[in-house]
Amino acid sequence: MDLRYQRRLAAEVLGVGENNIIFDPEHLDRVANAVTREDIKKLVEEGIIKVENPRRNSRGRWRIRHEARKKGRHRGPGSRKGSLNARTSHYYRWVYRIRKIRRFLKWLRDQKIIDSKTYRRLYRLAKGGAFDSLASLKRYLKENNLLPPDFK
Repeated sequence: MDLRYQRRLAAEVLGVGENNIIFDPEHLDRVANAVTREDIKKLVEEGIIKVENPRRNSRGRWRIRHEARKKGRHRGPGSRKGSLNARTSHYYRWVYRIRKIRRFLKWLRDQKIIDSKTYRRLYRLAKGGAFDSLASLKRYLKENNLLPPDFK
């Protein structure tokens, strides 16, 4: 039984694609006799012609992988496509670095390891980009004997 015409009509009436139209297998003879739009509308009201919901991509696999990535899996060098600056911009790398350095400088000042004058000078140096990292700041402090001898 060729129901292509009825399928096309139903798709137009319901405003969906032809592949989303379902006919009730018990009433195929009634569907075959429907030749007008009114006939199709009547069959839709009776529930003989229905619209199948389109299937979407399952997110199950994504969820599992996402949970693993939160734990740090699948983030090694073999999984990376972009450069370091593509994954974290220059600006944000600077923000994270300067915040860490400033936090450490404040801690040194509050612990009275350095005085406020030294703190202010180091703060300005940090702002000027003199330190590549917290380690380079610590190296500078040691080289210039700004830390007490027992400081680690």
